[in-house]
Amino acid sequence: MKALLDTNIVLDVLLDRKPHSVESAEVFRLIEQGQAEGLLCATTITTLDYLLSQNMKRSGARKLLTQLLKLFEVAPVNRAVIEDALASRMDDFEDAVLDHAAQISGADVIVTRNSKDFTHGKSRVMDPRQFVVLMKG
Repeated sequence: MKALLDTNIVLDVLLDRKPHSVESAEVFRLIEQGQAEGLLCATTITTLDYLLSQNMKRSGARKLLTQLLKLFEVAPVNRAVIEDALASRMDDFEDAVLDHAAQISGADVIVTRNSKDFTHGKSRVMDPRQFVVLMKG
């Protein structure tokens, strides 16, 4: 299964945001073990760089991003994704971009803690617990 992780899931793990980090880390483990293919949206990478650089030295942030890219593929954001996101019924533009990037990347699911934000999206959405239960079936 190909899963695109929302930025909040990645931040849960990288910043050890309790209590969410436990379930989000389990999603990472499934990807590390090859039980699922992980994707990050290109916009997630830039957002992570900005946020991580607020909490640590830039060199440390870049090192973490480099490690993430060894584990995850990147869902591209191109003109079609932006145009589709602009025309979307979704209220939050960033989430709309994520939704459309997931679609063009062939993601089966978006893993997020904010599933209500994707109500008007086209992608299947699960929270980390739902994803782990599905994968461990």
